[in-house]
Amino acid sequence: QVQVVESGGGLVQAGGSLRLSCVASGSIFSISAMTWYRQAPGNERELVAAVITGGSTNYGDSVKGRFTISRDNAKNTVYLQMNSLKPEDTGVYYCNVVVRRGLSLRTYDYWGQGTQVTVSS
Repeated sequence: QVQVVESGGGLVQAGGSLRLSCVASGSIFSISAMTWYRQAPGNERELVAAVITGGSTNYGDSVKGRFTISRDNAKNTVYLQMNSLKPEDTGVYYCNVVVRRGLSLRTYDYWGQGTQVTVSS
């Protein structure tokens, strides 16, 4: 099995910064993609940022220019640096990891429990 654990959430004032971390561990042969999603109360879960094998990144429109995703392959860890935070960034941030568990090309995806980010105005 694979475990995914997020950390780094908290309460911050508008304009401030936070850095989230997500660590994947367990039966991992390789990681294909690591993605941050968020969900605010009453809203659907939305993509925040993703990084895939090779280092290509993708961002949601609302966070472009403010958030940066990075990955440490040796530690199976992905980070989300969030700057210039706004109240609308408030929500639970989830990490999703797509992995291969062996030589097979089959992939599996796993979710963390989420970490709360609250931005006050």
